[in-house]
Amino acid sequence: MKSKIQREAEIEKLLNGKLKERIISRLLEDPNCSGFSGFDLKEIEDRILDLLLSEGQIKPKKFISALAKNIHDEIFGFGPLEENMKSPEITEIMINGPANVFIEQDGIIKRTGISFESPEKVVQFVRRIIAPLNLRLDETSPMVDARLPDGSRLNAVIPPLCLNGPTVTIRRFRGKRYDAKDLVACGTMNQEICDFLKESVTKRANILISGGASSGKTTMLNALCAYIPPEERIITIEDTAELQIPHDHVISLESRPPNIEGRGAVTVRDLVRNALRMRPDRIIVGEVRGAEALDMLQAMNTGHPGSISTAHANSPADLIHRLEIMVMMSDLDLNLEAVRRQIGSAIDLIIHMEREAGGKRILKEICGVSLEGDGRIRVEQICTRANPQIQINENFDGSDKMRGEEG
Repeated sequence: MKSKIQREAEIEKLLNGKLKERIISRLLEDPNCSGFSGFDLKEIEDRILDLLLSEGQIKPKKFISALAKNIHDEIFGFGPLEENMKSPEITEIMINGPANVFIEQDGIIKRTGISFESPEKVVQFVRRIIAPLNLRLDETSPMVDARLPDGSRLNAVIPPLCLNGPTVTIRRFRGKRYDAKDLVACGTMNQEICDFLKESVTKRANILISGGASSGKTTMLNALCAYIPPEERIITIEDTAELQIPHDHVISLESRPPNIEGRGAVTVRDLVRNALRMRPDRIIVGEVRGAEALDMLQAMNTGHPGSISTAHANSPADLIHRLEIMVMMSDLDLNLEAVRRQIGSAIDLIIHMEREAGGKRILKEICGVSLEGDGRIRVEQICTRANPQIQINENFDGSDKMRGEEG
């Protein structure tokens, strides 16, 4: 049986919860309350004090301040996730139903003590955040993908698609952009490989970065883009803007999902095609995952060398097979031989990234890509983490770019 102290604590919690709901209800009725802006903490404290006095209640100032912060976070911030969203060390927040909230910190996934009151509260939390972005989440649209004002990327799936309750994933990006020196310092790659990649980018090798989810592909892409000469015009194309290229002449394009009526979508492929008309020196595609692979390869083959992109794959060899499938997803009736010739003549280097068990991201291997006389694609290791010494076969078409020699 519960003790008297436990029963009194539960009653106090219930009363405080009802008080919180009444205050939130009053604040939401105010026309000044919307989106990520509205009342500051002092204004909310005053509203709480007015309500308590009108009901003949007296509470300590410490209680009022804590309640005001809690309400402010829930209405204008990220609710129980507010502190995690402010921490620069946390790169991922995962909500697996109301009672299971995890974070990724330093590459390690950890369970938190955070919980939501109910599945409905999780859904309300997401709806409030995406409302200013003109997005919706309900039974007719049970999935949503959004870029938040701070640059974080939110994905949510709700029942009936998700059986264990509302599931939310928030990918956050560190304020500090990692450059190649940082990647050498943290052991992702060594200095010899770093120098080799710098020469490859400078001499306009076409590069694809492969790897699994959260293996460091975008971080590596960011680091390589810093080596592009500052006088060149760069056009970046992404589903969600993540790249931070320290150049003055950068044009960032972002795809757009369809609206509620299913119209107005602008795909990555649309943007790649349009980028060719924007006088680019380099085209950087955040990730290729579909028919846009063909347009990217054609750009590499038709006067836009030095392009860089990423793609999900388990190995460089698997990436070639994935590219074949992605290119054949286009609306052109291409045979496999023609597709392989496009791939083999376009790509010079594949950089493969991996995430180790402890969460550390490493450059696993670098491979050169060339087209054989019989039309087959040849993928050959240039270096690996176990054997980091650079070795380039002179028969590769792109060996001049890889060695930093003028072609």
